[in-house]
Amino acid sequence: MTVRTEKEGPVWTIIHDRPEARNAMDPKSADALTDAFLEFDANSEAAVAVFYGAGGAFCSGWDLKYVSAINVDYPLGELDISTARPRGNGGEIPRGPLGQSRLEWDKPVIAAIEGPAVAGGMELGLWCDLRIVGQGRALEIILTGRKVPAEECMSIGLCEYLTPKGGARAKAEALAQEIARFPQVCVRADRRSAIKSHGLSVREALIQEWYNGREALIADGVAGAGRFSDGLGRHGDFGKIR
Repeated sequence: MTVRTEKEGPVWTIIHDRPEARNAMDPKSADALTDAFLEFDANSEAAVAVFYGAGGAFCSGWDLKYVSAINVDYPLGELDISTARPRGNGGEIPRGPLGQSRLEWDKPVIAAIEGPAVAGGMELGLWCDLRIVGQGRALEIILTGRKVPAEECMSIGLCEYLTPKGGARAKAEALAQEIARFPQVCVRADRRSAIKSHGLSVREALIQEWYNGREALIADGVAGAGRFSDGLGRHGDFGKIR
């Protein structure tokens, strides 16, 4: 099995384990990862996902051995619209060559990048949350195809944390547990607002923020405000929040 899910409460770690190919993506892995993430999205108890590549590489991109053997007259046959797969928002879209990169939903996903993330592998890292980089720098990296060391990723905002070798998964899972303990309707509303407000005018963003936040206010916000007024979470102390 190339993909497996390990669960610890509300945190699901979805693992791509194809070390003989440095976790390169072929159709079998792409389908398995898509199914794993859709299962995570559909489960009401699952709050935050960690995406991890086992065996010393996050993902070395599209499997070139597979690519070299496809029908050149019909290169994307496996991605034909007739085989459209559901995405997280209930619509349908053909999955991409890299699997789940076209899925859409509200739940946070954290990339635990241990080892190389090459070409489409970097795309999968950027698909996860907390991965932000400017368009100019992104184009320079894409067009030159150069290697981007971990320290540079940190300096340009391409990643949020650096860990010693072998520590990426543990850090990602600890961060996921931190996020998972907060009221999840509010967490997803905040995430959705940040993503959907990008590029909007101030007026449009405020309108979007109001309608986006109504569900969170009703489901979690009022009760949360009461807990805060009673002292829980004051001064950034979240130790007692579960």
